[in-house]
Amino acid sequence: MQAWAALRLYEIEQRQSGHSDRSFLERVFTKLLLNFTWWVNRKDPRGLNVFQGGFLGMDNIGVFDRSGPLPVDGTLLQSDGTSWMAMYSLNMLRISIELAQEDEAYEDIATKFFEHFLMIGGAMTNIGGEGLGLWDDHDNFFYDWLVTSDGAKQPLRVRSLVGLVPLFAVEVIDADMLRKMPVFSRRMEWYLRYRPKLSALVSRWDTPGSADTRLLALTRAFRFSKLLERILDKNEFLSDYGVRALSRCHLKSPYVFDANGFRAEISYVPAESDSDLFGGNSNWRGPIWMPVNYLIIESLRKFARYFGEGFRVECPTGSGKMVSASEIADELRRRLIDIFRRAENGYRPVFGKYEKMQTDPHFKDHLLFYEYFDGDNGRGVGASHQTGWSGLVANMIGELYE
Repeated sequence: MQAWAALRLYEIEQRQSGHSDRSFLERVFTKLLLNFTWWVNRKDPRGLNVFQGGFLGMDNIGVFDRSGPLPVDGTLLQSDGTSWMAMYSLNMLRISIELAQEDEAYEDIATKFFEHFLMIGGAMTNIGGEGLGLWDDHDNFFYDWLVTSDGAKQPLRVRSLVGLVPLFAVEVIDADMLRKMPVFSRRMEWYLRYRPKLSALVSRWDTPGSADTRLLALTRAFRFSKLLERILDKNEFLSDYGVRALSRCHLKSPYVFDANGFRAEISYVPAESDSDLFGGNSNWRGPIWMPVNYLIIESLRKFARYFGEGFRVECPTGSGKMVSASEIADELRRRLIDIFRRAENGYRPVFGKYEKMQTDPHFKDHLLFYEYFDGDNGRGVGASHQTGWSGLVANMIGELYE
């Protein structure tokens, strides 16, 4: 997220002032190189380009407490941990390309991060050359996998944000920028020629998109569309107030893991956690979290920039209404804004049944930015911070109505 934030700050200042603060970007990039190397060296213990990262900020989203030792003898292959590293690689690649526009020395570094991204994308499809992929062709979804010490492998079929994080690993690059990077472009052509299967998994480098752009993504058109079917399904991830952290399908069909004396169950819990496991009341088993919704919208905007208006899917799933990726992004923005907007009855969903907050003239117009929101009714849950990620709703309002 630090690389993502650095890029966002750089782009915001560039847009607002017309000035590119390359010195800032370069200073941050130098420090991020150290951090990236730490992740590669410490969180990929088998050297397979499949990463572990503890709970990764989503405390109780998984079967196990991922910040501690596994309760069974084995290794957890994390879809989200690996996808975050793919996103990190693309953000570092994008920064390298930006810096290479004026300093050709960064072309070699851009090549390094392009290769990292390809290796991670290839690993997610064929881990260790053993034919094991984190993408499930039957469910059309990404899952964590458990590999036990006896060699047995099984997917943990929980439909959660763990399987949606691969959407965040997407970057769209203008062909004009690439023309200024002959060394980097030659290396890309080498991969297209001598590693065509690997390149085709995660890139459309040789296929111009809208406005002569190029696409790098863990989820190309087919997987992107299949994940959108889940995201836009009201019986799964789509709430009236954004994208849930866990599919609502687990309300009636909880996921149960039972092996070697350890049993765990994951069911849809749309608001406060029903247990103190893995972080107490910071619940990722159904609520709407603003950070990941914001990143989903950002990813949709990038896909829309490449595919244009020609790529269309059903929204909501089953409605028969076909829309573009940019229109889906706008729809999700509207739903997130509706958390705070007065409904027809005059009440704001964020305040739920708290009458004082809904009607008292001293309180009703002073919005609180809660930690997360009820996956069914949009009620604010957890800490109310006044600042932080939920405040991004102001940015969404600006983007939707500018």
